[in-house]
Amino acid sequence: MKKRILKNIEWGILICAILLLLIGLVGLYSATQDTGYDEFKKQILWGIVSIPVLILAIFLDYKIIAKASPIFYGIFLILLIAVLFTPEVNGANSWFQISETLKFQPSELAKVFVILFTSSVIVKIQERGKNEINKPLKLLLVALVIGIPLILILKQPDIGTAMAFIFSLIFILFSAGINKKYIIASILLVVITVPLLYFFVLPEHAKERIDVYLNPESDARGAGYNIIQSKLAIGSGGLFGMGFLKGNQTQLGFLYPKTTDFIFPVIGEEFGFMVAGAVIVIYVLLITKAVYVAKTAKDDLGSYIAIGIVGIFVFHMLENIGMTMGLLPITGVPLPFVSYGGSSLVTNFLCIGLLLNISGRRQKSLFID
Repeated sequence: MKKRILKNIEWGILICAILLLLIGLVGLYSATQDTGYDEFKKQILWGIVSIPVLILAIFLDYKIIAKASPIFYGIFLILLIAVLFTPEVNGANSWFQISETLKFQPSELAKVFVILFTSSVIVKIQERGKNEINKPLKLLLVALVIGIPLILILKQPDIGTAMAFIFSLIFILFSAGINKKYIIASILLVVITVPLLYFFVLPEHAKERIDVYLNPESDARGAGYNIIQSKLAIGSGGLFGMGFLKGNQTQLGFLYPKTTDFIFPVIGEEFGFMVAGAVIVIYVLLITKAVYVAKTAKDDLGSYIAIGIVGIFVFHMLENIGMTMGLLPITGVPLPFVSYGGSSLVTNFLCIGLLLNISGRRQKSLFID
């Protein structure tokens, strides 16, 4: 059984993830000179912690994991409520402080188990027919499953992670065959509600980020400072970069936070367009292969889980790289495998493990030739 799984696995996905991790570690090494390589060392440790998580996610049948997902879903709802009562870190109640140097962000791991539970619910709904998902009450049930953790995450507030949930749901529903009328209605709803949310719901710091995105020079020394420095770093890298450990914005401390949100500018400044472009190409390859896994999965459950993970990776890649280039508002979303963050890295490798799990259990010979 294990031999067949290993033979069918889409190993290119794991290779892409490892390449991104290695590039991220090089960037972190450069970005942490002034802190004694503290986050660089921690990221290596988190990478080691991710190995057993990855192996377990590959070999434990995803159907078994999906069956247990309601339990984990409930546990993470409790954690998402409890984290709201923790001390603020950078203006958000998103982390449990386990020790002086160790923090845990429940919303990161919650993404995986919400995808698993949502996929299971949709499969259950569609037992009577594929079109069952288009019945309003059934669709409302799916929205409720993802809406509860979404509201709790927005309360932290963590708009970036909340958006990742929405992207994931859109990808899953599209794969499940949602009627076009719901898609059109959703687009119209977004167009109507976005202005209302901006003027009456969004907190001041969120409004400020949008205003800065539209015109960063309006507050060049304040709210617009980070994005201006990020664009300067990427632009100054040129084609081949300023050289390892030689980036001006990186090494002189102008770029912040350079180990998490703005790790991509570190890579762009010191290694140039060639390596920064290669990072984007690797992401595109990873996402393309993950979509192929979703298309060739042996059942709907595997397909929905895989495409939900694709939604997360697509959002994180587009949002992080887009915000560092000034193309999208800053939301504090990490770049998968590249940015520093233990919860994020473990979650990403758990996602990779599930993709390999689903690919290993398909009948690959049916999809070749």
